[in-house]
Amino acid sequence: MTNIVKQVVGIDVAQKELVVSFGRMSHDTGVDIFAFKTFPNNEKGFKALLGWVSKLAIKETGVRYVMEATGVYHEKLAYYLSDQQQQASIVLPNKISNYFRTLDVKTITDKTASQAICRFGLERKLDVWQKPKRIFKALRQLTREREQLVADRTVLKNQLHAEKAEAFPNDSSIKRATKRIQLINKQELEIKAEIAEIVKKDSELVKKIDTITSIPGVGKLTAVIVLAETNGFELIKCKKQLVSYAGLDVVVKDSGTSIKSKPRISKKGNRFLRKAMHLPALTAMKLNEQHKAVFIRLVSKHSIKMKAIVAVQRKVLELIYTLYKTGKIFDKDHAKVITQQLINS
Repeated sequence: MTNIVKQVVGIDVAQKELVVSFGRMSHDTGVDIFAFKTFPNNEKGFKALLGWVSKLAIKETGVRYVMEATGVYHEKLAYYLSDQQQQASIVLPNKISNYFRTLDVKTITDKTASQAICRFGLERKLDVWQKPKRIFKALRQLTREREQLVADRTVLKNQLHAEKAEAFPNDSSIKRATKRIQLINKQELEIKAEIAEIVKKDSELVKKIDTITSIPGVGKLTAVIVLAETNGFELIKCKKQLVSYAGLDVVVKDSGTSIKSKPRISKKGNRFLRKAMHLPALTAMKLNEQHKAVFIRLVSKHSIKMKAIVAVQRKVLELIYTLYKTGKIFDKDHAKVITQQLINS
């Protein structure tokens, strides 16, 4: 009998369905992806998935369920598998997309995506996913709710401004818009108080946030958003991976003489994390000489301010990650040395 060394279920997760491929790796035949099926993305579908896999899997060899982190749609399945004592691995989307490009696949479908995830799981050594602290999930829900409130308030303020600028403003419309803005302000304060209360109960998290906020320009809300959106950097193994996850990585299309475009950020990442870096970067350029030097050097090089601001956003995010992992507070003296090196470069 062929010696099976690995069994993997590759799952392409969508909002309403799971597109699944089952494969094996053996010493004799290598990688073999031989089964495919679709299940609903709910508890009934999860049970059916486990039943399907149990019929296909060789009992002597364990099974690893591999999926990519697709927003929040993969979370229920990941928690369910963990509760059922099944091994699962969650991979950042950029890793899968980069791997997909190495394969000889001309047509991208849900099926080929699940097959690529399955093959990736068979060929790579992946960490077993562990349930993140529930505190990060709670904080993410609250910070995202606040983000939506802020967006709604901006729309209302614009509408209110337009209404007041009318030749004949409608007083009742102005009054209703004002009341809605006041309600949003009240709800935002409630959310911030709830966030503070949750954080206060975890002494280790309080220490981490204090460490992160030693960075000039980074406040407690920014620190909470970053940790909530990364589950305490659970899936992040290096700074490059973090930048890519935030969608702040630079993309360049350059092929011969026919295809050549300006470098741009991918924006293929966590938009909440990316947006959270904007204001801290602007503040950091005023308070931190190192970040100010980065901005000045890049603007003098290509005269594009937004490109320089994005570079500072990356630097701030990388610094948050470094301080979180090392537990060291921001060192102004060390930053001065780095600044001088940037000026001289």
